[in-house]
Amino acid sequence: MTAEVTQLIAIEAAEHVAESPFYIPMTGPATRQRRSLKHDDTFIVLDSHGDIGASAGGPDGLFNADTRYLARLEMVLDEVQPLLLGSNLRDDNSALTVDLTNSDVYRNGRLMLQKDTLHIVRSIFLWRGTAYQRIALQNHGDLPASFDLTLLFDNDFADLFEVRGERRPRRGVGSSRLLGPADVVLEYSGLDGQVRITALHFEPRPTRLATHSATFHFELEPKESTALFVAVSCNKPIMQKPVPFFRGLLAHRREMRRLTSGAASIETSNDIFNEVLCQAMADLNMLMTETPQGRYPYAGIPWYSTTFGRDGLITALQMLWIDPRIAQGVLRRLAFFQAKTTDPLADAEPGKILHEMRGGEMAALREVPFAQYYGSVDSTSLFVLLAGLYVERTGDEETLAELWPAIEAALQWIDGPGDPDKDGFVEYQRATEQGLANQGWKDSFDAIFHADGQLAEGYIALAEVQGYVFAGKRLAARCARRLGLIDRAAALESAALLLAERFEEAFWCEELGTYAVALDGAKRSCKVRTSNAGQLLFTGIVRTDRARRVAADLMSHKFFSGWGIRTVARGEARYNPMSYHDGSIWPHDNALIALGFARYGLKHSVAHLFKGLFDAASYMDLRRLPELFCGFRRERRRGPVLYPVACAPQAWASATPFTLLEAALGLEFDAAHGEIRLRDPRLPEFLNEVLLRDLRLGPSSVDLRIRRHGDEVSLEVVRTRGQIQVSIVLTH
Repeated sequence: MTAEVTQLIAIEAAEHVAESPFYIPMTGPATRQRRSLKHDDTFIVLDSHGDIGASAGGPDGLFNADTRYLARLEMVLDEVQPLLLGSNLRDDNSALTVDLTNSDVYRNGRLMLQKDTLHIVRSIFLWRGTAYQRIALQNHGDLPASFDLTLLFDNDFADLFEVRGERRPRRGVGSSRLLGPADVVLEYSGLDGQVRITALHFEPRPTRLATHSATFHFELEPKESTALFVAVSCNKPIMQKPVPFFRGLLAHRREMRRLTSGAASIETSNDIFNEVLCQAMADLNMLMTETPQGRYPYAGIPWYSTTFGRDGLITALQMLWIDPRIAQGVLRRLAFFQAKTTDPLADAEPGKILHEMRGGEMAALREVPFAQYYGSVDSTSLFVLLAGLYVERTGDEETLAELWPAIEAALQWIDGPGDPDKDGFVEYQRATEQGLANQGWKDSFDAIFHADGQLAEGYIALAEVQGYVFAGKRLAARCARRLGLIDRAAALESAALLLAERFEEAFWCEELGTYAVALDGAKRSCKVRTSNAGQLLFTGIVRTDRARRVAADLMSHKFFSGWGIRTVARGEARYNPMSYHDGSIWPHDNALIALGFARYGLKHSVAHLFKGLFDAASYMDLRRLPELFCGFRRERRRGPVLYPVACAPQAWASATPFTLLEAALGLEFDAAHGEIRLRDPRLPEFLNEVLLRDLRLGPSSVDLRIRRHGDEVSLEVVRTRGQIQVSIVLTH
């Protein structure tokens, strides 16, 4: 390859990235590890020292409704950064604690404060739009300590899309002012006519206070301790003082306990897997957000801390067996925001389910189309699918009746605007150049392509979306029967069976031994081996005789890295193990594939996949599965390779360990007969025992203990409350 050709390829690649308007850039390495906290619509990203904006490479800040309300909060001692001892999130993600000490402090060439004399503890939590911080100091030396502690702060009121790298030709006007001896106000008058306010309150009052710094002078005797408090509020009334630190912390923890009660809990014989589960549940609870329609799992921190349709639906589906209340909140919220009119900029059409909503200045000005954006081809069918699964899991016909008009509107979109050429397949093409080019879950500009690497063009029909429609219509048919709509039920069932037949004809690729990822606008098959075929197994649209071929392919070395199944098989034209969607490994994708394996009785494959992802999680920081990681082959005595800008936590990645356990146990819930079934249960080799507590079905609940005996399991009903039956069903 000549240098000129190499240069042309590089230019073409750069142009493709430039054409992807919502690409998340990685401009350099983070110099300090980052930690995140969230409460409802507010989240904060800090570094390991508890600082914001003190080191390069991270999306630092205090954010509320897609706007940054604090871009810098850095602590120095006599103008020197302190030394880190340790940094830990509380197990339930309610607070971050950072232990620091002083470095050597010199004045006029003389050592005035020897290193390791002061112990400094920063305790930080979020609650109701305010970031609270307590800075405790103790002098462990045998001499008095005299020093200044200064907090440096600033803000840019950047829209989240600016933080991600978007450039704006114009911005609003910012200002700052002192409100008194202990209060500072930072203000921003946006181009959208909104005034955004950050209020900082210090206690006790600083020795010196300016619009961008607060200095406290301390004289500490040996062993003496003291503390100062900082509260940073987003868009609160200026004269409203935040609640005291400890009162707020106690209220926050009580609220967390109340909101998380009622879900099933899990304990296993493997301590590391217990840590994975505890971290995953803590992350999911942190991402849950109280909305007027119910609790909703925001997609991830930092880039996706908002209502995403697809992410919320899949997360709720993954957690349905543990806590169906999540699905109820997701369905009600998405039904409330279901599109009623046609709006090309928002990719909205009547009946479509929301893809994403944003509350920042750029969305309000339509500089980005995401105020309420409907540019996903799968959210609508996933909405129907989840509604059906929720009713099967709970028997909640009251919620079904409430949701039925939205379900019908979604079905009408699927059969109407969702199928513009009336060939029976749901397709997408963005309505404007501002929208997302690809509108399935693999939404990178280069995610859908032909065997030669050429990008698919025109209206695109994704394989897994047809599966979602198939499963959704079959479940909607059962819902219609519950409502006494017999003719509607028959029509939906017939439509689903017809779709399955047409799908096999159009998408099966005998030469690949699997399904095409998509049909392009000319109805040409995109004959590429991708993980999308695994999600087809989950939906049940795959013919039984072909399911084993698909599964065997997915577990071959071309797909399975040893850690998980890649999004694109090794050897395909655009395969790149470091890409976002063309060779990386996504935990939630693997979780849905595991459910597909279980559906077709392939429990050996479930156990193998479960083991790979568990091993990956054991290497991850905090035992936390990220949004994605690289698809490089597993090597002995080395962990998986991380993807640099992956969200962590990410809701559907956090839900993955629970879905893998569901697939392994073959959990089924029959609300009509009050029965829980374990179909062909099989535990992976790293789990000898699983204890499920408070597994609920209607008003009843049960505690179960499952033990592994080689490839078999035994079941013990430890305790029941109410009328409930539990059984093992062996079919393979």
